[in-house]
Parts: sequence; structure tokens; C-alpha cells
Amino acid sequence: MDQSIHADLRYCHAADGQRLGYRAHPSGRTGAPALVMLHGLASNGTRFSEFCANTRLRGSWDLYQPDLRGHGASMTRARFCREDWCRDQLSLLDAEHHPEAVFMGHSLGAQVAMELAVAHPGKVRGLILIDPVFPEALGGGMAWARRLASLWRLVIPLLRLPGSLGLQGKEFPYRDLHALDEQTRALLGESDDQQIAGLYMNPREDLRFLPLSNYLQDLSELMRPVPDLAAIPMPVLVLRSAGARLTDQDITHSRLMCLANVRCVDIAADHWLLTERPDEARIAIEQWCMEFAQAPSSCVG
Repeated sequence: MDQSIHADLRYCHAADGQRLGYRAHPSGRTGAPALVMLHGLASNGTRFSEFCANTRLRGSWDLYQPDLRGHGASMTRARFCREDWCRDQLSLLDAEHHPEAVFMGHSLGAQVAMELAVAHPGKVRGLILIDPVFPEALGGGMAWARRLASLWRLVIPLLRLPGSLGLQGKEFPYRDLHALDEQTRALLGESDDQQIAGLYMNPREDLRFLPLSNYLQDLSELMRPVPDLAAIPMPVLVLRSAGARLTDQDITHSRLMCLANVRCVDIAADHWLLTERPDEARIAIEQWCMEFAQAPSSCVG
């Protein structure tokens, strides 16, 4: 196990006892706003390490990068779902003594952020949604995956059976997504024919870092309907990849317009904004957060 990537991890416990790993970048300021960053499918909190290393929000905001239950330092082979991920974030806020936070999520993580806003509105000051996924907008191979979701839900308990019988599964290495992003940008720069989807939607590679049952549970949760966006009153920033091929952009736009207080920013990318356009994404997030911290919530959108 690479100890260096674990050196800055903190841990707290969820209400059911599950140990949750996360990274924290405290501002040192009493009463500083909190920004909790939620990663996507088959990922972990290092998805936001480059952002945290470079953002101007350090020193004025408390920043948190949790590993969602079933991933990275929050590994478990037990069943989990979107509601578990939401409750886990409340445990993180309690551990860090924050009554509420702005939640930023990418893809599946954006779905968790939306769920949090509806299920626990008193804990959510605002949302930053990076390429949120709506199941009905999925295309290509992911549309076929959606059609098979009911089959996976039958298979997942069978895959978890050895763990429930007390059999020890293998230990999975921790994936450094900051390093992967740097390698990916180098590969994309070397070849005009290289597409980022081929690098970041590779189940064979993903399964080096988490169990198949967890991967399928991620997919199953991604395919679930998102909550009613009209029930989200707090300010929302949406960053959209203008060239995304994973989802139908018209359907996605139509769904986002149900939000009461939303600002949309389009950036030329293909669903992996923090990899493809890290500086543009960071600047848009910083600008919104700075306005958010200075203005009444009703004025930010």
C-alpha cells in the first residue's frame, strides 16, 4: 500500500459504524464556510486534489474531499446506496463541526449532492454540479447499461455473498486520480485521435481499484432517477461540458431548468472537466463561491 497517498487522510465514523476516509484543508478561520467535494463512479476524493492544491479558496474556505462509502479509504463490501452516501456526509460535517456546507459533485457525485439538498436541506447551503447525469439523458453504451440495471441488482447480492460469509477478499490499491489526470493530459496532447472517454470509462482498469460488486452498485445508483429539482431552493452552479457525448445535452438542459436558482457555465470538454479544463473549471467555481460568501443566497444564481 502506498503510504504517501494515505498520509493526509482523516477518518470519521458513520452512524452505522462504517469508517469513512477523507482529506481536509482547514482555512484556520473560525466560521469559515465549508465546501465538500463528491466524486463520481469508481473514483475517490483525489478527483479534487488538483483543484484543492491550486484554488484561491484555500485560506478562506474549509475544503473536504471524502471517499464515498465503498471507495478508496472508505472501502466496504457491504451494500450501499445514494442515501447512505448522503448520511455519511452528515457524519463528516458533525466530525468537523460544520452545521452546513456547499456540496460540489461530479457526475454520480452531483446526483448525491442533489439528493442531499432534497433530503437534508438544512445541511446544504448551495450546490456546485459538474456534469450532472440524468439517467434518461444517457446515450451510447451507458444507455445499454441502463437497460441492464435490473439484472445487476440481482447479481450484486451474489457477488457480495463471500464477504457476508466472512471470507476475506483481496485488498485494493488506492488510486491517485491527480496523477492519472496529469498522465491523461499528456496522452491527449500526444495524439489528436485519443479520446478521454476511452481512458476514463474503462471498467477493466476501474476494477483494479474496487470490487466488481461495488462497481455495479455505483452503476445501479447512477441509473436511479434523481430527486425533484424543483424542490431545491438553494443557489446552484452547474458546470457543463459543451462537447459531452455521454449524455443528451438537450435533455440535460431541460432538467436543469427546473432548478429555481441556477447559473450554468459551459466549458469545452467531454464530461471530465476537472481533467480536461482544470483552470477554467477552477476559476468558475472560485468566482461563484466568492460571490456566494459575500452576498445573500437569493442573489447568487
